[in-house]
Amino acid sequence: MKADTLDQITVTKKKNKGIPSNTLQQVLAFSSLVVLVIFFSFASSSFMQWSNIVGILLSTAVIGILALGATFVIITGGIDLSVGTVMTLSSVITGIIVVNSDLPIVIGVIGGILTGALCGLLCGIAITKLKIPPFVATLAMMMIAKGLALVISKAAPIYFTDKPMFTKIALGSIIPGVNIPNAVLIFFVLGIIAAIILSKTILGRFNLAIGSNEDATKLSGVNVDYWKMTIYTLAGAFTGIAGVLMASRLNSAQPALGQGYELEAIAAVVIGGTSLSGGKGTIIGTIIGALIMSVLTNGLRVLSIPQEWQTVVIGFVIILAVYMDILRRGKS
Repeated sequence: MKADTLDQITVTKKKNKGIPSNTLQQVLAFSSLVVLVIFFSFASSSFMQWSNIVGILLSTAVIGILALGATFVIITGGIDLSVGTVMTLSSVITGIIVVNSDLPIVIGVIGGILTGALCGLLCGIAITKLKIPPFVATLAMMMIAKGLALVISKAAPIYFTDKPMFTKIALGSIIPGVNIPNAVLIFFVLGIIAAIILSKTILGRFNLAIGSNEDATKLSGVNVDYWKMTIYTLAGAFTGIAGVLMASRLNSAQPALGQGYELEAIAAVVIGGTSLSGGKGTIIGTIIGALIMSVLTNGLRVLSIPQEWQTVVIGFVIILAVYMDILRRGKS
């Protein structure tokens, strides 16, 4: 009975449509990505240089991993505004473990990931048990993580200068003869894992069911609170991984970094077709959305557009992405 109910919940929105809205949005997003690449390629001869492409992919790896976790949260109909500063806190904890405590790098990596997962769990508890709206709960976590990162690090960067192997986590290459950084490979591997979780596991089914109709899911006997906490914890773990990669990429943990990444991650998710109302979303769409955000940011930088105007453009992109989501929901 439970399985039948969940199947009915998750497929209701797919009925009576010619082309699934997710597929259409992915096609539009991919087309936009191609147009951006072509435009910037003609606008600047340096855009298609291999070093610049690697830079785009490295930027996509961090934003993309944050967006992968945010996809699961947004599908539930929630939001996570804390991913940027939680990423920073995870970087700082990694630095404290590896540099200040001189423990093995693997311990620091695990510590960074667990820090993100713990922050996600706390958000999930606040939302499900304390009944705090996701916007408020994750906004509070954003401020808490930002403050803790500054307090723990004493507002000073933590450098991994004496730990050269740590930098190779993100910037090394495990594929001989191919200059593709490990961070990019980690991102795509995590993308595959996230896609499998969302489409092939019970967590993914409950994730979509909760976003489609939380009350009906609860009436079918599903422990919605438990699965929501699990989803926020999973998203936090993705954020922790992004924090470790960011620290490895910069060869330092920067306690003042991170704020603003949450908006780019959310924009990537929405551009990729995940609905802010919940119940609909794909991982491949999120990956395309992350690439769009990275290409746009890099292209503006290559064209020497001032940083202030880059921020303005990204703001307009976020508004456009949300407006497109409203239009999709209206047509549905």
